[in-house]
Amino acid sequence: MSSEKRATVVATVVATTLTFVKFFIGVASGSVAVLASAIDSLLDTLISIFNFFAIKKAEEKASDEFQYGKGKIQAIAAVIEGTVITISGLYIIYEAIQKALHHEETTLLTPAIVVMVISIVVTFVLVCYLLAVSKATNNLVIKSDALHYQTDLWSNGVILLSLGIVYLTGWEWIDALFGFGIGVYIIYSAYEIIEEGILILLDRALDKETVEKIKKIIESHKEVNDYHWLKTRTDGKVNFVEFHLVLQPNLYLIEAHRISDEIEAEIMKLDTTKAWVITPHYDPFDDSEINDCFASGQVECKKL
Repeated sequence: MSSEKRATVVATVVATTLTFVKFFIGVASGSVAVLASAIDSLLDTLISIFNFFAIKKAEEKASDEFQYGKGKIQAIAAVIEGTVITISGLYIIYEAIQKALHHEETTLLTPAIVVMVISIVVTFVLVCYLLAVSKATNNLVIKSDALHYQTDLWSNGVILLSLGIVYLTGWEWIDALFGFGIGVYIIYSAYEIIEEGILILLDRALDKETVEKIKKIIESHKEVNDYHWLKTRTDGKVNFVEFHLVLQPNLYLIEAHRISDEIEAEIMKLDTTKAWVITPHYDPFDDSEINDCFASGQVECKKL
């Protein structure tokens, strides 16, 4: 089992355990904040299960039907995860408003506080583990999961604080207020996950720093006269790069191939946590104007 899939299994087990404990205490105590945390943990469980199968599919090799692989499943999973997080945030806000309107009382404060302390410790350990896996694999799904559980860590801390205030002061509205704030924060945190997933699905270019490094690698090769049509994208698991190299017109094909191999080897060193698909094209002169014209779909290109 890959480290990414193992991470989702660990996250699922942790989230499931926390869900049962929080639901029991949340319902028994009447705390909307604890109940909101229980609902969030339930969603964590469902998302982690979904992420396991998403990663499993993304790891499948390319086939005749899916010749570029299924890496973008990770981006789809991130968008779905972000959407689910947003919905859970809206539900928490709804519950907080309901408690404020009906002046519901919070009971069993001591057990609720103990549960939230345990939840914070367990979630902190899980976040450290997921961040380590995310850093080692650069996997978007694990990165999203880590961000989600980081949100849980902060929300659990806020819930603990609200319970403490209610315990000391008896101000029931604090629980509703903090629950409302947690809902807003959860929705805000989901935006980054959704945005990154959508941008991958739209074939956004690699980050500017990486693109600049690729440009320098190509420009620094002494046998390359020029280059154009540099394009990059990623599916979250594989980086795709293509470019046109302007070489000497009388160069043998074997020499052109050697030059591109040297360039590709340097580019692949930029990120060893991902696979690379690099597609060079050889030109005897700079035909970027013609290529740009054809790419635009203009009829006049045929005259060039």
